[in-house]
Amino acid sequence: MEEEEEAITRSLLLKQKLDSNHQWSSTSDHGGMQLSESSSTTTSIVVLSTLVAVCGSITFGSAVGYSSPSESGIEDELGLTLAEYSIFGSILTIGGMLGAIFSGKIADFIGRKGAMGVSEIFCILGWLAIVFSTDVWWLDLGRFLVGCGIGVLSYVVPVYISEITSKNVRGTFTSLSELMIGCGKALTFLIGSLVNWRTVALIAIIPCLVHLLGLLFIPESPRWLAKCGRLKEFEAMLQILRGENADISQEAADIIEYIENLRWISEDGALHLFQGKYAYSVMVAVGLMAFQEFGGLNGFSFYTSSIFELAGFSSMIGIIAAAVVQILMTTLGVLLIDKCGRRPLLMISTAGTCLGCVLTGFSFFLQVYLGSFELGMGGIPWIIMSEIFPINIKSSAGSLVTLVNWMCSWVVSYAFNYLFEWSSAGTFFIFAVICGMGIIFINKLIPETKGRTLEEIQASFTHIQQ
Repeated sequence: MEEEEEAITRSLLLKQKLDSNHQWSSTSDHGGMQLSESSSTTTSIVVLSTLVAVCGSITFGSAVGYSSPSESGIEDELGLTLAEYSIFGSILTIGGMLGAIFSGKIADFIGRKGAMGVSEIFCILGWLAIVFSTDVWWLDLGRFLVGCGIGVLSYVVPVYISEITSKNVRGTFTSLSELMIGCGKALTFLIGSLVNWRTVALIAIIPCLVHLLGLLFIPESPRWLAKCGRLKEFEAMLQILRGENADISQEAADIIEYIENLRWISEDGALHLFQGKYAYSVMVAVGLMAFQEFGGLNGFSFYTSSIFELAGFSSMIGIIAAAVVQILMTTLGVLLIDKCGRRPLLMISTAGTCLGCVLTGFSFFLQVYLGSFELGMGGIPWIIMSEIFPINIKSSAGSLVTLVNWMCSWVVSYAFNYLFEWSSAGTFFIFAVICGMGIIFINKLIPETKGRTLEEIQASFTHIQQ
């Protein structure tokens, strides 16, 4: 009882401090106490670290975009049936689920950098298996291994970026992950329309190797080091990230104090996710991931060429158009996220996706659908996931949320071909209804997180105040 009372007292005192901090931060006097970050200037090492990390997002995008331009070549050369190719397309998500289950623990055990490195090794092995495959079994094994790798990458890349960046640019830098996923898909679409499927798989190894090499030159996440009790390394890495002359004392103290407070409250573990104080965070993250996937993204991404052909368009022109729209709209999202905020972009994106699905169902205006989706729903759920969970449950919560994403993705990617055979228009009307439900969910439950430190966001979600 005494420990419980002391923990409550600490939380109340820290809540008073946070409330005071919000008052100070709303004025122009920066001399007061606040949950501060060391510098508003983004250093070159933060930029480099982000660019290295998002090489993993290019790997992700390449994997997701691979099955669409490669479909006819693989079916012709290896003689796959529709059912066999549906399995090949969806088995990526089976691997993604397995990777998701262990993503949080791997990232906690060997660090964010180590997790990214292990993931890329799985991806390289998978791509090589596809390159040299002679039958459907090797093809599926390679796709499965790539799925395992990107299942971990889908969690650890946005988490790493959110943990190294300052609050004023965190949204922009974390959303670069989604932009690079889009670039990876777009490049795979374009390259796949020009060369055969084995060459595309071989080219997909390049970002994996660049990522592995780049990891040697970037710092580990300071917040992970602090959680592990490696305080000297924590301070050294934070100083590198914020700049040689930056005063990191306040930011370092805030991070350590918050982590220590969390240790008083609870320990990590899957069972702790179902405590009342974490219910809101889990509901928000899981809900966003479910609406993201059941909005039909991966079904569209996996089978873009077939969709355009059935809609009466040239598949090559359609793929190029989809790639251009995707990159342009994701870039717009990157530019707007720290200005407009997460919530408005999610609302606009989901509403546009709903409209796009309706229009697609009637007339296959596919660019409306993809453009709207990539503006917000494509990447912001991952950003919010990386922001809202306290570090003591981040591994378990991140694994759960990433697993839900991949499970939903599997359902959509496996069922998409069969739904499309049933009714091409009806498929998109179903997605439109789901997107409509997503608008209500976002409007009622999703708060704004821009311009706040991770510790402030997590405290507001869990009521563990600082």
